Amino acid sequence: MEEQSKVRAMYAETVPYLLHWYEFNRRILPWREDPTPYHVWVSEIMLQQTRVEAVKGYYDRFLTCLPDVKALADAKEEELLKLWEGLGYYNRVRNMQKAAKELVERYNGQMPADYEAIRALPGIGDYTAGAISSIAFGLPYPAVDGNVLRVMSRITGSEEDIAKESTKKKMKEDLTVVMPTRAGDFNQSLMELGATVCLPNGKPLCEQCPVMHLCKAFHTGRETELPVKSGKKAGRIEKRVVFLVKCGEKILLHRRGQKGLLAGLWEFPNVPANQSVSVKRVAAMLAEELTADVPEGEKRGKTEADRNGMPMVKKGKKAKHIFSHVEWHMEGITIETEEAEVGMPGRLLAQVQRLTEGAAEEDWVFVTAEQMRETYAIPSAFDAYVKEVGKIQEQEENAE
Repeated sequence: MEEQSKVRAMYAETVPYLLHWYEFNRRILPWREDPTPYHVWVSEIMLQQTRVEAVKGYYDRFLTCLPDVKALADAKEEELLKLWEGLGYYNRVRNMQKAAKELVERYNGQMPADYEAIRALPGIGDYTAGAISSIAFGLPYPAVDGNVLRVMSRITGSEEDIAKESTKKKMKEDLTVVMPTRAGDFNQSLMELGATVCLPNGKPLCEQCPVMHLCKAFHTGRETELPVKSGKKAGRIEKRVVFLVKCGEKILLHRRGQKGLLAGLWEFPNVPANQSVSVKRVAAMLAEELTADVPEGEKRGKTEADRNGMPMVKKGKKAKHIFSHVEWHMEGITIETEEAEVGMPGRLLAQVQRLTEGAAEEDWVFVTAEQMRETYAIPSAFDAYVKEVGKIQEQEENAE
C-alpha cells in the first residue's frame, strides 16, 4: 500500500509540468482543433497502430463523406470499407458502424456524456472510452495506451511487464486518483510526450522532457531498458499463390467469406501453396488448359502463349504481408487474355474458381482498374498486386 501511495504521488507531481508543456508544445491536429465526441472517436479508432501523419488524410476524407453519427450509421458497407482501405483491421470500422446505429437508436445520434455508456458501445474499450470521455466531455477518466504505459513506467522506474493486462489495470486505477480538472489535456499530454519525446525503440529525447527531473529511469541510466515488455509470440508463416487475372481491360476480384481473416473484403483470388499447388505447377496447368484448343505449332511454351488473342500465363510478383498472428508469403500468377475472345472471361473464371474451391456467383467480378480504385476495398496485404495492375495498365497505355 505504501508503494502504491508513492507511485500515485509521483504521478500527481507530473501533472502541472505536463499540462504546461502540452499547452505550448502540442502538435496541431485536426481532431484536436474541433474535439467533438464524434471527431475524437473517429480519430482514436484510426490512430490505433497507425502513424498520425498517415491518419490525417483518412480522417479528412472520412468526415467529408460521413460527417456525423447518423451518416456513419446509414453508410453502405462498400462505401465504409473503401473509406477505410489501407488502415487495416476492418472490423474496427464495422464495429464503429454498429455503435453508430446503437447511438441513433438509443441516444438520438449523440454520444452520451457517460463513461460506462460509451464503454458499452461495440468496439470501444477502456482506452477509447477514456479518451472520448476526457477529451470531448472533460470527465476525469484516464486513457492508458502504449505511450502512457511507457512514459509512466520510466518515470516511476517500474519493472512491471506492460504487456500484462494487470499492469495496465493498475496504472489506470492509479491515474484515476490523480486526474486533474483538465483531464483531456492531461491524457493528451501523456500521449504526446510518448509519441514525440519519450520514444520507444531507441534512446528517448530526455533533454526535451518536461519531467526529466522526476524520471527514475533517466536518473539511473535505464531509459532504454524500461519499460519491461514480454515478447510477442511470432506468427506462423503461410505461403499463398495469388491469381492476377486480366481479361482485356478488366481484372478478376473475389470477395472473401463473412468470417475469419479479412472477412467480407475483396481480394485477388488466392490459395494456400503446398507441394501440389505451387506457382510453377499451376502456371503450367493453366497454360495447358486455357490453350487446349490452340494448335501445337502456334504455342510458344507451357507458361506463355502468343499475345495474338491467346491466353498468356506467367509467374508474377512475390510479396509478403504480416498480420498480427500470421505472415503471408505470396507469389503471383499473371493470366492475361483479350476480352474479345469468345467465352474467355467465363473460362478464366471457371479455372480460377476450381483452383480456389469456388464461391457464390456474386462473390466474383471482373472490374476495370478504375472501378477497382474507386469502388472496391482491397486489403493492404495485396498492395504489391494493386501496383502490378497499375504497371500493366501503364504499359498498355504507353504502347497505344
